[in-house]
Amino acid sequence: MIAGFLPIWLLTAVGYVTGRTRILGDQGEIVLGRFVFHVAMPAALFAMLSTTSLDRFSGWAIVTFGAGTALTCLLGFAAGRWVFGRGLGDQAISGMAAGYVNSANLGIPVAVQLLGNTSFIVSVMLFQVLVVTPIVLTVIDGGTQIRDFLLLPARNPIIIACVLGVVASGHVPQQVLGPCRLLGAAAVPAALVTLGMSLHGRTPEPGPRSRGELAVTVALKTVVQPCVAFVLGRYAIHLSRTDLLAVVTCSALPTAQNAFIYAREYGLRTELVRNTIVASSVLSMGSLLLTTSLLSAHR
Repeated sequence: MIAGFLPIWLLTAVGYVTGRTRILGDQGEIVLGRFVFHVAMPAALFAMLSTTSLDRFSGWAIVTFGAGTALTCLLGFAAGRWVFGRGLGDQAISGMAAGYVNSANLGIPVAVQLLGNTSFIVSVMLFQVLVVTPIVLTVIDGGTQIRDFLLLPARNPIIIACVLGVVASGHVPQQVLGPCRLLGAAAVPAALVTLGMSLHGRTPEPGPRSRGELAVTVALKTVVQPCVAFVLGRYAIHLSRTDLLAVVTCSALPTAQNAFIYAREYGLRTELVRNTIVASSVLSMGSLLLTTSLLSAHR
């Protein structure tokens, strides 16, 4: 568990030191964030989707995870809209911060250690990439650039990469996949460094509203989402013990750094999602240990 979380903390710390020492200049965070959003992350998504069979994206377990994620994201969206009075784009980011799990760089090692394999975490990655991400980006883009709404698929590199990856699945030569994987490997560390850089030199948003919003979002991520997954899987869908453990474990993962990159790229409030990532990455370690212990003892 520590081995899975340690790279996140270390790379975020590297980003903080980088921002504090200003070795990348005044525009370093902006340039690095744009590199992740426009170059590295699309390459990673294209490489993953073009080599992953979509038949993994099926079964009652992923339906349970998807339903829990959808409900949690909607609760985050509703809180941003009706409780904290945020704009449409920030509402979408609030929902994403509440329910979008770190399925890649953290989910894989956690799945190996706690579940024994990565078969289900791949389904989670597909669900988030093919369903959650396009919906969130469509809402964000619709709220910020309504006149160009219909051209979103042609303008957004994340959606373009997803579509091309699905269309070209199984037909991409290794000469293309190799460079894409190499470039995509930079997405996660660069995103974490960008996140760390954003921690330096920012004045916290004043007032109890921002603290309350953070508390609500972190609670949704670390407590509500795994509890909803358990209730749905145990009492509504009646999953097997193995599938229930996989669904709840993946639901208890912390917020992914993708949400911060999207918020930064679209000029939205980054403080909430940034602090949610940091807080949930600390708290979810205990949440993961607790939920897996209880489920392992459950008969």
